[in-house]
Amino acid sequence: MRTATLGPAQRAESLAAMAERELDVLVVGAGVVGAGTALDAVTRGLSVGLVEARDWASGTSSRSSKLIHGGLRYLEMLDFALVREALKERGLLLERLAPHLVKPVPFLYPLQHKGWERLYAGSGVALYDAMSMARGHGRGLPMHRHLSRGRALRVAPALKKDALVGALQYYDAQVDDARFVATLVRTAAAYGAQVANHARVTSFLREGERVVGARVQDVEAGGEYEVRAKQVVNASGVWTDDTQSLVGERGQFHVRASKGIHLVVPKDRIHSSTGLILRTEKSVLFVIPWGRHWIIGTTDTDWDLDKAHPAASSADIDYLLEHVNAVLSVPLTRDDVEGVYAGLRPLLAGESDATSKLSREHTVAHPVPGLVVVAGGKYTTYRVMAKDAVDEAVHGLDLRVADSVTEETPLLGAEGYQALWNARARIAARTGLHVVRVEHLLNRYGALAEEVLQLVVEDPSLGAPLQAADDYLRAEVVYAASHEGARHLDDVLTRRTRISIETFDRGTRSAREAAELMAPVLGWDKNQIEREVQHYEKRVEAERESQRQPDDLTADAARLGAPDIAAR
Repeated sequence: MRTATLGPAQRAESLAAMAERELDVLVVGAGVVGAGTALDAVTRGLSVGLVEARDWASGTSSRSSKLIHGGLRYLEMLDFALVREALKERGLLLERLAPHLVKPVPFLYPLQHKGWERLYAGSGVALYDAMSMARGHGRGLPMHRHLSRGRALRVAPALKKDALVGALQYYDAQVDDARFVATLVRTAAAYGAQVANHARVTSFLREGERVVGARVQDVEAGGEYEVRAKQVVNASGVWTDDTQSLVGERGQFHVRASKGIHLVVPKDRIHSSTGLILRTEKSVLFVIPWGRHWIIGTTDTDWDLDKAHPAASSADIDYLLEHVNAVLSVPLTRDDVEGVYAGLRPLLAGESDATSKLSREHTVAHPVPGLVVVAGGKYTTYRVMAKDAVDEAVHGLDLRVADSVTEETPLLGAEGYQALWNARARIAARTGLHVVRVEHLLNRYGALAEEVLQLVVEDPSLGAPLQAADDYLRAEVVYAASHEGARHLDDVLTRRTRISIETFDRGTRSAREAAELMAPVLGWDKNQIEREVQHYEKRVEAERESQRQPDDLTADAARLGAPDIAAR
């Protein structure tokens, strides 16, 4: 079984290796596009480095709606090419590339008008299914179906009877976005890429007009590395313009940030066996099944404040509650909200002022020799964006390079996943864990769950759940630090797990237990444990305070009250 270990020693070795000899490609930014670019390049036989200023997926790629979808609403905009492309990628992920991470999810679309709306919306959903099947990648999902009001209410009893006259049900797919990116990074590393998080590019190296690498600051241990590369790919998402400014170039396009916020509520607050998709005056609203929770989102508003920590205001939360309550028989209140998160979409700036009208297409450019920029797009089509970025970089390399093979390259954990899933009862009997725990591990790590289970064999106490977040085993916290590159408590509670949005305490009650589990792996003493816990508690309080503020300006100011944790 192919694997890669991203512990503290491997990170130090990767930074040193990047500085030792010239790379073919250096990728800046480890969101889904940057991680995908590193994987695409290394599987073509190129020498690759990947650096990220913070943590894997710490920006947009951990704060999405967690959907892998064709974009049903883009059919209404007649953007057939984007939908066709996204549906192909959805099928590849479900069936071949990451069946352990990407799962089908049903959605109910309530109809509010008799006759014409069923014909109009039904035609759109039928076309959606047909386009999926035509690409040969629709076999993993059931076809849509038409429901009467009575049948729709049996599927989703939470809906008000007068909120619909009937419904359509269709399927898309979902993913834990941050976990997917961490798996992408590890897959790239398994094929030979050198990867390092908490490693910030401070400037680009130049020879005349040409970019020949970057200066990289080790945010954790201090020190700076000169990393030379024949081609540098800027995949920094909403930071694209900031990164471009390091070259002194305005760039050929601009990336604009659109804020989307999501609420997380417990499963028992909405009585339904299906997700919901609701039309609003501005866009669409999703109610998405998420384990023992629901995710409700999203908003779509322009954002020009702090990019690292976009803040959800009280007005944002009220907007979502108001719109979802319009169709629920038992309305949700602020007290039902376990978690809130805000993310920024990187949209290519266009003529329209409305962010919902800006392009979700992606663009690749070569603004100066040696530097490729990739921006825009959507999570689902990350692999196509990565392929296009590497194709562009290859033009600047003086060697023959193979075509992209990522369409045929499963992510770590995919190979053998189905066989282990079929054997989950035996695994449960062998390990002493409940079969539900084994299923949980298989759906988060795939075949790599065996590595997590090995930690439990070596230390049976790690087979117990976290005391204040019992969906997760103690072993998962240790594994995040030893194998997945987690460097701080925030990395584990916010991205390797989802404890920060899945518990009413936002992870504060789990913070000390998790920090003490991470400490031996990362070499923390008692003072560092204390610093990590205090920093996390301050971060949560700053987020809570921002969510009490009336608007973006005051919410941003409140959120910035908790700075990022610094290296020791």
